[in-house]
Amino acid sequence: MEGAALDDVSTGSDSDYSKYWIDWFLNTKGNEYFCEVDEDYILDRFNLTGLNAEVQHYYLEALDMITDNLDEDSLDEKVRDEIDKVARHLYGLIHARFVITTRGLAKMLDKYKKAEFGRCPRVLCNLQPLLPVGLSDIPMNKTVKLYCPRCEDIYNPKSSRHATIDGAYFGTSVPHMLFQVHPSYLPTKSGDRYVPRIFGFKVHDIAEQHRWQDRARESYEEKIREERKRLEN
Repeated sequence: MEGAALDDVSTGSDSDYSKYWIDWFLNTKGNEYFCEVDEDYILDRFNLTGLNAEVQHYYLEALDMITDNLDEDSLDEKVRDEIDKVARHLYGLIHARFVITTRGLAKMLDKYKKAEFGRCPRVLCNLQPLLPVGLSDIPMNKTVKLYCPRCEDIYNPKSSRHATIDGAYFGTSVPHMLFQVHPSYLPTKSGDRYVPRIFGFKVHDIAEQHRWQDRARESYEEKIREERKRLEN
């Protein structure tokens, strides 16, 4: 496993623990990528179908903790901490389902417009805002990455707190679904790229590689145009 685990979602401290669990979770350092899952979404058990099989221990208690219905005074500290750990994992799994709903995509779009996920480190992308994406939908497999819709590449988060978040808490589809639903926010692809030169002359091997990439991109774009025309007809 690349590094994601139940403990990878930031826990904060007991002194920060507030009355509302989700508010506490979202305000904890390291959890800035997450959006607030609507309570009515969590309370609709249809949306949680199958999660009890993925979270076999303390599932109901963790769900009660997320929705502020758990009687924590009746639990000893060790059990409460274990339930809290499971609750953070369960929230991540619910979050992955929520962010590809219409409401979830709208919340992710709002964070994207504010560049809350950071900006592309590639100079020629001109500070393009990023979106979180998972490389696997299976929990505890790959950590979250950041996708740039301009250069269509992925990057590691700058913060070590974010770099250990399980990518399955966002899933492999959210950036691409977001731009399907909100195409006006898809940036124009930039053909700009750095060209290695020696005394002003292009390095031959790199120049040939770039020509091949240009031909491949043009061929792909032509196929997309033909497919769109076919669908329109």
